[in-house]
Amino acid sequence: MKTRQFDIITIFPEMFESPFSESILKRAQDEGLLKINLHDLRDYTLNKHRKVDDHPFGGGVGLVMNVDPIVRAIEAVKEIRPSARSILLSPGGKSFNQKMAWELSREENLVFVCGRYEGVDERVLSFVDDAISIGDYVMAGGEIPAMVLVEAVSRLVPDVVGDEGSILEESFEDNRLEYPQYTKPREFRGLKVPDVLLSGHHKKIQEWQLKEALKKTAEMRPDLLNKKADQAD
Repeated sequence: MKTRQFDIITIFPEMFESPFSESILKRAQDEGLLKINLHDLRDYTLNKHRKVDDHPFGGGVGLVMNVDPIVRAIEAVKEIRPSARSILLSPGGKSFNQKMAWELSREENLVFVCGRYEGVDERVLSFVDDAISIGDYVMAGGEIPAMVLVEAVSRLVPDVVGDEGSILEESFEDNRLEYPQYTKPREFRGLKVPDVLLSGHHKKIQEWQLKEALKKTAEMRPDLLNKKADQAD
């Protein structure tokens, strides 16, 4: 069994301590399935103030992260793990989805570069393998997007999630949302669990689950069904 390695380049390594020391991610690290390495970008600067940003050429609001410390950090990681796939977290990157999560879960080593301020020097793109966005909105930096990718990718790594069969039934698999789920009590403030789920009739339950999954997808995310239709053409 090979340990999956995540290397995260950031100016705020402390942000990751709590999210990565709880629940599934903690257990997976304890069991040697995952290893998450945090790299302080400021350690790769050559100026005495450990400055990682500057004003943009041509003018503009805010500061832009320098290319040189980022590239030095990436190269330092790749010196140890030459096959590592490097990814810049950026609102201008490809939109992250479940298909991409499966693709990344097959990589043994991933490097995530977290931008900040008004973004990174465009030349950074020449030194990474890809750029990924977690949605069409702007955040203060790439740290939270990096956490999202680590969580989404890690749970697809074999043995990280206890019941691996459940992964295939989750939302966004097969371009649809997951069917509605219920547990005790059977009735709460007039809201009852559907009778079919209490029937013990497995075929009828599966038919209901598929029907409700498609209904929920059509109501909440019709774009997923459109995407599925396009793929079938």
